[in-house]
Amino acid sequence: MVAATLDHVRTEIEAPDRLGALLGAVVSPDWPPGEYDASAMEFFRERLVEGGPAVVGWYGWYAIRNADKDQPAALVGAAGYLGPPDGQGDVEIGYSILPGFRAMGYATEITHALVSHASADPRVRRILAHTRSDNPGSIRVLERCGFRMTGDGSEPRSLRFELAV
Repeated sequence: MVAATLDHVRTEIEAPDRLGALLGAVVSPDWPPGEYDASAMEFFRERLVEGGPAVVGWYGWYAIRNADKDQPAALVGAAGYLGPPDGQGDVEIGYSILPGFRAMGYATEITHALVSHASADPRVRRILAHTRSDNPGSIRVLERCGFRMTGDGSEPRSLRFELAV
């Protein structure tokens, strides 16, 4: 996992063909995955401009599969938080995996990493996540990582999950 800096996100938006060189990983022509779209990139860029280096790690992260003898390092997904902990100690996570890398454990590994990062901050009391009710894979990931469903989410057909820290 690589925390997205302002330079990463600007490159991703303005010159996506150079993102791979910046990350040291192959970037699929299918990038970006799922809900990590242009509006999410713009949101992260704006927050990084506003917050500066102090907020790096509280927005976007790039999930990179390590190289091995048969394959180069590859960008497999995007993940992150909607920002630093709020006044109640809540943070919300999200993740999206490229279709060619789904059902390989990456989402679970990414979610564990996000939980670990947030749990290391003494301000964090609870980690939130939302997923669609028709996304059983994402529901399983959250449950495997210790989250429990607490009700309907704010969007139609979405569910809210929570993990106390």
